[in-house]
Amino acid sequence: MFPFAPNPFRDTGVDGSVTIVTGVAGFLGSAVARVLAGEGRRVRGVVRASSPRGNLADFPGELVEADLRDEAAVARVFADVAAGTGELYHVAADYRIWAPDPKEIVRNNLALTQVVMEAALQAGVARVVYTSSVATLLPLDGAPADETRTATPEQAVGAYKRSKVLAERLVEAMIAEQGLPAVIVNPSTPIGPRDIHPTPTGRIIVEAANGKMPAFVDSGLNLVHVDDVARGHLLAAQHGRVGERYILGGQDMALGAMLGAIARLTGRKPPTVSLPRAPLFPLAWLAELGGRITGKEPFLTLDSLRMAAHHMYYTSAKAERELGYSARPATAALADAIDWFRAAGMIRT
Repeated sequence: MFPFAPNPFRDTGVDGSVTIVTGVAGFLGSAVARVLAGEGRRVRGVVRASSPRGNLADFPGELVEADLRDEAAVARVFADVAAGTGELYHVAADYRIWAPDPKEIVRNNLALTQVVMEAALQAGVARVVYTSSVATLLPLDGAPADETRTATPEQAVGAYKRSKVLAERLVEAMIAEQGLPAVIVNPSTPIGPRDIHPTPTGRIIVEAANGKMPAFVDSGLNLVHVDDVARGHLLAAQHGRVGERYILGGQDMALGAMLGAIARLTGRKPPTVSLPRAPLFPLAWLAELGGRITGKEPFLTLDSLRMAAHHMYYTSAKAERELGYSARPATAALADAIDWFRAAGMIRT
C-alpha cells in the first residue's frame, strides 16, 4: 500500500501540471509513482485493464486504463496536457525473459514505446524520462561497464534484451530527429518491496529464501533497491541532459555472494556448489518445452543460461556525478525484498 494521505500533492514548483507514469501496476512503475507523488506531482498512472491491482491500493493519484499499443487510447491519456507542460515517465515494458513466442516481447516493447513517445511529442510535454535497461549495454567481464558500452540488437542475448535495444534506438532517433525532450535511464537489477509478479531476480530471491537453490552458476549482477532507482528517475527529470543515458545501479555482487547474503538473512545454510553451465542447457530446453505446454514461464531458460555466462556489472558514476544519484548497499535491498516477500506469503520462513 502507498503510505500517503488522501491529498498528497503540494506546491513544489511543478506548476500543477500532470505527471504521467506508465506501468504503475508493476514493480518499478509503482515505486516511481510513489516517489513522484511524494514530491508533489499530480500523478496520472496508466494501467492495462488486465493489470493486477496488488500494487495499486491507495494509489497516490489518478488511474486511467489504456492499452499502450492503442494510439487512440494513449492519445486520450495526454488529451488535457497543455503544450510545454507536464512530464512523462515511461516505465511500462513487457518484462519477460521468456515467452512461448519470443517475437511477441519484441513487438510489444517496440509498439508501446513508439505509441507513447509519439503521443508525448504530439502533446508537447516538457520532459520525458524513458526507462530503458542495462540490457542495452554490453557487460565487461571483470570490470563494471558504463554508458559507452552500447549493444547492437544482434549482440543482445534473448528477446527481452533485443527488444530494449531496439526501443532505446527508437527513442534516441526521436530525440535527434523530432526533438523529443527525453532523458534515458538504464536501471540495472532492481530488487525490493512490491515485486508482485515477481521479476526473474525476485524469483531467485524467493527460491533461495525458501531453501530451493542448493547450487548456482558462476555469474554476477548489479543489485539496486527499487526505491533508489525510482528516485533516480526524478533526478533524471530534474538534472539529466536530453539525449543522454544514465545507469541507475547499485552494488555488483556475484551470484554466490547474493545467495549467501539471502541465506544469512533467512537463517539458512548458504549454497556452496558451483555448477558448470553446459550440463544445464538440456534441462533448460526441457523446462521451456514444459512452459510451452503449461503456458507458465520456466524458472530455468536457455537465455538465462546464456546471460549467466557474464558477470553483469555496471557503474553509476555518471548518474552520481551529473544527477546526484546514490544507492544503498545490496544487502539492505535484499533485506527489504525478503521482508516484503515474507509478508506477501511467498517466503515461508
